[in-house]
Amino acid sequence: MKNSHQPVMLGEILEYLQPSINQDFVDCTLGGGGHTVEILKRTGPDGRVIGIDLDPLAIKLTKQAADDFGERLILVQDNFKNLELILEKYQIGSVDGILLDLGLSSNQLADKERGFSFTDQDFLSMSFANSSEVTASEIVNTYSVGELENIFKQYGEENLARPIAQKIVEVRTADPITHPKILADIVSQVYQRYYRQHSKINPATKVFQALRIAVNDELENLKSVLPQAIEALKSGGRLAVISYHSLEDRIVKNFFRLENQDCICLPTMPVCQCTHVKKINLVTKKPIGPTESEVQKNPRARSAKLRVIEKI
Repeated sequence: MKNSHQPVMLGEILEYLQPSINQDFVDCTLGGGGHTVEILKRTGPDGRVIGIDLDPLAIKLTKQAADDFGERLILVQDNFKNLELILEKYQIGSVDGILLDLGLSSNQLADKERGFSFTDQDFLSMSFANSSEVTASEIVNTYSVGELENIFKQYGEENLARPIAQKIVEVRTADPITHPKILADIVSQVYQRYYRQHSKINPATKVFQALRIAVNDELENLKSVLPQAIEALKSGGRLAVISYHSLEDRIVKNFFRLENQDCICLPTMPVCQCTHVKKINLVTKKPIGPTESEVQKNPRARSAKLRVIEKI
């Protein structure tokens, strides 16, 4: 497959992570390798990037894109929730910077076997590496109305979660829902009953997001990696996180807020009992968004939010 991925907010990432000569970085979400390549260019002659991705396609495309950097690039096909174990395995101590870009890559969207796209006629999987315990197809064809409603509400913040879940169960009694386009059409039919005006985004966006999160356990993985990332940074090292929807951004914001303060006891406690110590400083007080010119060139970037911290 040709690498069609454009790294989101590349200029901002380089500005805030400040990669320089002989520094070591971790790219926890390789995608097409665009961020990694630019970091490698700025960290020679001996700086390294540990590139992690669960998707074998991302590993392959990054290897092609960064072929000139030799042993300075360490590629690891794994879940970023295992960051601590990965660094231990490769005998890597603390690093100067870590990047988490939580969005889907253009290559994943273009892969017909994944089912991430609304128009796909092929598989309804939504797994990043075919290693998930359950597929989107299994969820929509076997889960109860209540279970589906809960997924769409919790992971998609979908207002029509109940009628969409009911419609899915109604349709699948006749024929299994096997393709992404069928699912997208079902959601669109429900939306047409409740809304007259057409939305700028596909009506199935939140349902697809919810299924993808459920299949890949994305939110729990994010909660797991954030403290590991702080621990892995050198003093003065930076962590940059790009999120694409409110659920991810809320997790990142709340975690950064927590680690940016000392005592986290309830206000009613007369004396601190938690022994919590401030570990970071906020580099970005509020999330940074992409420029208008980037959104015009790459519409995928429109919902991106970048938050950056520096370890004390």
